[in-house]
Amino acid sequence: MVKAVDRARAIGASAMQVFADNPTAWRRRRAPSPQLASFRERTEAFDIRPVSIHASYLVNLPGPDAVTFERSVAMLTSELDTAPSFGAAFVNVHIGSHRGAGAEVGIARLVEGIGRVLDRATTTPAEARLVFENSAGGGGGLGTDVDELAAIADALDRDGIDRAHVAFCIDVAHAWGAGIDVGDPAEIDRFLDGFDERIGLDRLVMIHLNDTRSGLGSRTDRHEHLGAGRIPVAGLRHILRHRRLAQVAYILETPGMESGYDAVNLERARLLWAGKRLPTLPPEAFTLPSSSRGRMSAKRSATA
Repeated sequence: MVKAVDRARAIGASAMQVFADNPTAWRRRRAPSPQLASFRERTEAFDIRPVSIHASYLVNLPGPDAVTFERSVAMLTSELDTAPSFGAAFVNVHIGSHRGAGAEVGIARLVEGIGRVLDRATTTPAEARLVFENSAGGGGGLGTDVDELAAIADALDRDGIDRAHVAFCIDVAHAWGAGIDVGDPAEIDRFLDGFDERIGLDRLVMIHLNDTRSGLGSRTDRHEHLGAGRIPVAGLRHILRHRRLAQVAYILETPGMESGYDAVNLERARLLWAGKRLPTLPPEAFTLPSSSRGRMSAKRSATA
């Protein structure tokens, strides 16, 4: 954890995302990490904020399996209650899959689960918020477009869940996989207009700035280095520089943290912002070990 903060500072990151525990296991650690105090000291000293916790990949509230639902409620409650000890403003979690039950049933189940989590958690919205991330849509994933995201927001409102508790994250690679042409500045503007009208841009707090190897509308999620995948550079630049996104944290979830590519991708984000040409990456950038290329393989991602 301490090394993660030091690495973030070394590459000039101003925010970071971490896992609070093993993201692929249900069991949580019995006691806080002994490095937690040093982690907090460093993030505060280096003014690295916001800090976001990425919840376990196992969490799936919209699905029909009762055991997974109960485990997901317990897991997400634990992640939310852990957030203040990390100084984390957000707990980012994938919306999840309805597993064939249908979007309407899945959204109802999701909202029920969120209500259960918030009833059990002791964390206040001022300390940390749940942040739900859009889906590429594979396997019944929910939150693929403005319609589904708005349906979730509306269902939360109907259930009386305070808007202050729940915000949203847009993963650029997921949006592309879901069929939203985030390579087209005009399409980005239309998406943001729809989001603002139906949900409110005040509830959009984070962008996962990722390129992708997946095709537009493929319903798949395969992250790539910025400007080296299938999303046109014009779209990535438009998202980075968009005046209506000035309030969001931009988080990279690009490949190769273990090989030094967080620094490379952060510099590429800076070049995109500045309107400069991106250099060609070496062939080895695309032959990294699978542990370096997997979605969210890095325990820490950096903002521009």
